[in-house]
Amino acid sequence: MILEKTGRTSHTLILARASAIPVLSGLPLDAIARYAGQPAVLDAQCGVLAINPNDAVSGYYQVAQTLADKRQKQQAQAAAQLAYSRDNKRIDIAANIGTALEAPGAFANGAEGVGLFRTEMLYMDRDSAPDEQEQFEAYQQVLLAAGDKPIIFRTMDIGGDKSIPYLNIPQEENPFLGYRAVRIYPEFAGLFRTQLRAILRAASFGNAQLMIPMVHSLDQILWVKGEIQKAIVELKRDGLRHAETITLGIMVEVPSVCYIIDHFCDEVDFFSIGSNDMTQYLYAVDRNNPRVSPLYNPITPSFLRMLQQIVTTAHQRGKWVGICGELGGESRYLPLLLGLGLDELSMSSPRIPAVKSQLRQLDSEACRELARQACECRSAQEIEALLTAFTPEEDVRPLLALENIFVDQDFSNKEQAIQFLCGNLGVNGRTEHPFELEEDVWQREEIVTTGVGFGVAIPHTKSQWIRHSSISIARLAKPIDWQSEMGEVELVIMLTLGANEGMNHVKVFSQLARKLVNKNFRQSLFAAQDAQSILTLLETELTF
Repeated sequence: MILEKTGRTSHTLILARASAIPVLSGLPLDAIARYAGQPAVLDAQCGVLAINPNDAVSGYYQVAQTLADKRQKQQAQAAAQLAYSRDNKRIDIAANIGTALEAPGAFANGAEGVGLFRTEMLYMDRDSAPDEQEQFEAYQQVLLAAGDKPIIFRTMDIGGDKSIPYLNIPQEENPFLGYRAVRIYPEFAGLFRTQLRAILRAASFGNAQLMIPMVHSLDQILWVKGEIQKAIVELKRDGLRHAETITLGIMVEVPSVCYIIDHFCDEVDFFSIGSNDMTQYLYAVDRNNPRVSPLYNPITPSFLRMLQQIVTTAHQRGKWVGICGELGGESRYLPLLLGLGLDELSMSSPRIPAVKSQLRQLDSEACRELARQACECRSAQEIEALLTAFTPEEDVRPLLALENIFVDQDFSNKEQAIQFLCGNLGVNGRTEHPFELEEDVWQREEIVTTGVGFGVAIPHTKSQWIRHSSISIARLAKPIDWQSEMGEVELVIMLTLGANEGMNHVKVFSQLARKLVNKNFRQSLFAAQDAQSILTLLETELTF
């Protein structure tokens, strides 16, 4: 999908992510319309639209697709299991969805429930509001697909930026601060009551929970609770099957709520932090305004302290706290969210396998200490530095591992070889920044080519972007040009060592170089039957 403009957390973008649709924004549509019908590659991760790609570009994306397929296959195994940290700390991983059709895909991706069902999608792009039966069937469909998994239905968050023409709500100068969500319910009480009736009817078929958006005062939630009781009385009178009670929560997205969480604990069962809106309200930043969007950053001391306060207060009173904004699916910040003690993370479902896989590598106690330190930081930059340096002691991996050794690899050039080996380290969780790591490898390569003769190249770098120092090996199906006077290369041994390794990278490189001078050692490497044989040989011959 190509969009002319959109905010990082716009609903169009959020829904596209939920459906695993790549999105590129900021391109003038009239300028690219003339290329309609021509082959193109859209790389949403790097922000590239390659029209009529040449062989080199096509080759690059073939390698990228291979890595993506490998990552997906690996993460699918983690997705099928419940989410636990390395030290068996349980945390729920749920999906954000907007339609019943998304539910089966979300559960296939490993969602343990739905942390946010955007019911307003039923009201949009139509001439009149959905009636009770239509809503009931949509909600029932999700609950039946879920089995006993919890489904949190957020009541209609309409008005404001999500304009519904048939409600005739006047245009507002600042819709994010305007007439929306729970604020419109009293005026449209009939519309709200219809939705409550539909959800209560559907709730008798599964584990339904109700969440109210944009709450800022106890008066609002007390009014809602009164409306729920009225809906139950009506359904009983009408003789319709329905749930007698329903678990009730609020979205925490208006900062004023944070100071009276203790009072809300007396009235609701759970809290779900809407990080997208909470961030813009906390900083007075319009998230869709490009002039101030750089200020939109939830990873600051003030935001983290606020999360800490919400979780601590709610847990002291036995209440559950989740997060359902885009922040919940950001893998870089997972250690912080785990450390803050959140009970649930809800995200776009395609992100779930990666988050579950990463969670199993994290120690909750180490993450708790990380979160404590982050809350003491003075700036976002200090927090980012903490995250970059964070590696729990329990999560130490060997320099040599089978997952980083390949035989009979078919690359067309040096660029593909380095791209694949760096990308594979990303797949295996040894780096969260494969592109930056690859750039560091190339910086070294530009100084002096790393072909060492004998058909061998040893690209290497000492980088801040590698989380676990690694030796990666690719024995090629056919020689490639390494752009070196030492000739073509059939064996690539890539060293990626951490920036804090001191002189260790020199020791590793020197030991490898000395061994490669030995003809018998080289022949053994080239003759090894498979990756395991290469690993065994290196573990026997090298002492790191």
